[in-house]
Amino acid sequence: MLTKTLLGATAIALALAAPTFAQEAQPSAPATTATTAASDAKADTVVATVNGTDITLGQMLVLRQRLPAQYQQLPDDQLFKGVLEQLIQQQALADTVADKMTPKDEIAMEIERQSYLAAKALEELAAAAVTDETLQAAYDEKYANAEPQTEYSAAHILVATEEEAKAVKQQLDDGADFAEVAKEKSTDSAAQNGGDLGWFGPGMMIEPFQNAVAAMKVGEVSEPVQTQFGWHVIKLNDTREAEKPTLDDVREELTQEIQQKAVTEKLAELEGAADVARPGEGLDPAVIRNDALIDN
Repeated sequence: MLTKTLLGATAIALALAAPTFAQEAQPSAPATTATTAASDAKADTVVATVNGTDITLGQMLVLRQRLPAQYQQLPDDQLFKGVLEQLIQQQALADTVADKMTPKDEIAMEIERQSYLAAKALEELAAAAVTDETLQAAYDEKYANAEPQTEYSAAHILVATEEEAKAVKQQLDDGADFAEVAKEKSTDSAAQNGGDLGWFGPGMMIEPFQNAVAAMKVGEVSEPVQTQFGWHVIKLNDTREAEKPTLDDVREELTQEIQQKAVTEKLAELEGAADVARPGEGLDPAVIRNDALIDN
């Protein structure tokens, strides 16, 4: 979330730059000249000056890294010219309001800086937390001794009232075909497939439905079951034992869990060690909406 917040300020500049990238299709300088210049380039190499303010190659590189994927694929000459033009336009615009900074503007800039640094810290922490060893340990803890789980293949007919559900159940008891009744009576999107819900494991369905299925035998049709969506008549088609996932199957899931745990623990550690005072807790909470304090 922090990283996404960081890019908010860049979004306006990207909107300005979009036509620039599309328009910059002029031939680039000869390859030999570009290669020679690139060999001597440094992050502090000045690439343009706007009203006395230098724009550097380092700024271009940082901005290029933030561009959406479609711009990253552009030829180097278009990408270079587009990024440079964007920074020139951005600086020219910034100059028009530089002497009109309000307390709100100063605070906003400080928050952007703080957010950037916080995002950098989180990214470094999250990256360091995930290794082959931590992934294997997380996998072993979660799956090594896990009991095999049953998966279910079921179909249902969903109606609005208990009376309708009882009528449907009676039709089925009298020999009606489940799939045909589902197509005719069921109100959800599975109706067109005869009510078939495919395979699902524990916890994938809401509790009353899941509990009903777990208590059924293959081929059995349930009595009406109520959930927040209405009334269900359920048919259990089959069951199977789910195979234990491999590490690769759950790598992304485990990565997120490891990173979240590392971040949560680090934040608790940092806050616990920090000298934090909260004199603001005595303020009237309604002050959070008093924008007049910063709008002047």
